Amino acid sequence: MITRPLDLSSRLRPAPRSFDFLFFVNAGLIALMFALFGSRFVLSPGLGVDFTVPTADAALMGAVATDVVIAVKGPDLAFVEGAKVDSAGLSRWLVERAKGHADLRLLVQADASLSTKDLTDIYEMARQAGFKSVQIAAEPSAIVPSPAK
Repeated sequence: MITRPLDLSSRLRPAPRSFDFLFFVNAGLIALMFALFGSRFVLSPGLGVDFTVPTADAALMGAVATDVVIAVKGPDLAFVEGAKVDSAGLSRWLVERAKGHADLRLLVQADASLSTKDLTDIYEMARQAGFKSVQIAAEPSAIVPSPAK
């Protein structure tokens, strides 16, 4: 801009300081947030990387909608609504959750390495707590084509 003939530069505000470094700080913080919150541990905080649900040929046959979901990693390690509980804590939590509800269904996402005895113990805890039914989560072992209509 030409300002010399009328001395306009004396009437203009001074140029602001450069805040170019804030752009890089913001970009770095955004990249850090995506790296942290895109992690498997943030999206499912209680489950380890090696958590696998068992597979079954007829996994989808008896599937019904459930009201309560728990994830069980080991015999004394379960995750319920973001909390880590042991066997006694799971029993107390199931009783509290089923209190006042007559027809709740429980879905147990058990690790494939969990023993049948531990699954039976969880089933018994849920029955004593008052759950209507217990369903064990499983993945289909192969993609089964749906019948043509």
